[in-house]
This record gives sequence, structure tokens and C-alpha cells, in this order.
Amino acid sequence: MKKIFVFLAGLLAGLHSYAQLTPFAEGVKMNALPIIYLPENVSVQFISPEPIQYVDISAKSVIGDLPLKNVLRIRIKDSISSADAVITIAGEKFMAQYHVIRADSVTARDSRTEITINPGDTRPLDISGIGLSQNQLKQLALNLFCKRPGHAIEKTKAFDLKAELYHIYTADDYVFIDLGYRNKTNLAYNIEDFRFHIDDKKITKATNVQSVELKPEFILLNNPLFQKTYRNIIVLKKMTFPGNKVLHIELSEKQISGRVITLNISYQDVLDADVIPVN
Repeated sequence: MKKIFVFLAGLLAGLHSYAQLTPFAEGVKMNALPIIYLPENVSVQFISPEPIQYVDISAKSVIGDLPLKNVLRIRIKDSISSADAVITIAGEKFMAQYHVIRADSVTARDSRTEITINPGDTRPLDISGIGLSQNQLKQLALNLFCKRPGHAIEKTKAFDLKAELYHIYTADDYVFIDLGYRNKTNLAYNIEDFRFHIDDKKITKATNVQSVELKPEFILLNNPLFQKTYRNIIVLKKMTFPGNKVLHIELSEKQISGRVITLNISYQDVLDADVIPVN
């Protein structure tokens, strides 16, 4: 019996020494994660400061969905008696993790149904290709909008409407276009859509027309209509195009025969853009 005891003691000592020598991966410990108590038949909403790019729920006992681009909704799966999971949420520039536990009769009283993802709960991410976040684009666009527009560098008229290009700026891989419209009629202009496309300056045959449509990365204001004046900051990905082409900005109205006005921007206007420093 004594020999067995000595053998077991030696075995335990060896395992303890091995555990001490085994290196643990660097990172955040599970017991250091913020705890979220999830009651039965109750959804918890995570509010993200940025559009959510990726979500991982480590256990099938908790299910979730994205009803909005910056909202994650989770709840306990039906007929599940227990729930214990780690929720990973990745935005454009951050990652946050939470330890979700099924609430009992005591913890349910202090559970939260809405969780705002705070900077203190996040870790920065550097995802190649993401560029500036939506919050960064918004802040830069707001700063530009607060400046006086100055004299227009490009302008056009149609249907008693006047379109003006006030300024072009660049920051990282983005082009910020400051433009405005004036309505000289007594009819309010109901905005249907902005379209941006690169076309040939001179069109000889319709079959030879090559048009490249650009999708905005960010639009500062989403006004549905304007009565007399309108100004906005549009953000596009930085583009290049030859001198025989032009960037068209088309504003269309919500009507069957709505008014359409197109502002032309030359490549030289883009080359003359001012640089916005990004910290």
C-alpha cells in the first residue's frame, strides 16, 4: 500500500512539474472576460460602434443574428437547460469577447438586455483592406462639412437646378467630394439616388460607350428632399482614370419624369485634391 502511495505521489509531482513547464498561449483568459447573464426567453442586444464584420458563438446553446449592421442579438436556444458560451464580435477596427452564462433566479434580476460595446472591452484590429472605419469617415466628412464651401470649381445647370463642386479632398485611399445644389423653382426636390460613373468625354457610337459605376463608401447626409439648397460630402474609393474620361455625378428625382442633373468632374480636379492628414 505504501508503495502505491509513493508511486501516485511521484506521478502527481511529475504531472505538476510538466504543467509548470508547459507554456500557455498569450492572450485574454476566459475568467477575465466580461460576464453577460442571459435569462430564458429574453434577447440581449449588443450595440457596436462600427458595422459588425464577424461573430462567433462558441456553443450551440446560444443563438444569434444581426438585425442591423451594428447590432448583434442573442438568446438561449429553445429547450436548452444550460448555456455557457464565449461571444466574439469583430468590427472594422476592433474585436470584443464576452462570457455568456445562463441567468438563474438571482442573476436574472441584474441581467442587462442591452450591452454597448465600450472601448475598454475591445482590442484593436488591423485588417488588411478595411481602410478607414465608418466612424473615421464620418468624423472626417463632418469636419469638412463644417468648413465654408467657398467658390465652386465645377458647376452645371438643368431644369432651374444648379449643381456645384466645391472641393475635393483625399485621405488614405479615399476621395471626399464636397458638392451642393441650388433649386430655383418652387417645387421641392425629392432625392431618389446619387450615381457615380466614369464615362468617355466624347461619345461617338452608343455601342462603344464604356461606363464604370462607382459605389460610395460613405454619404454624410441622407436627406430625402430639399427645398432650395442642399450640400453633402460623398466619399469614394480613390480612383484613377485617363484624361479622355470624366467622372459623372448624377442626382435623380423620385418621379416618373423626374429631374436629373449631372455634374462632370475631370481627372485634373481629382489630381488637384487637398490631402487630409489622418492620425
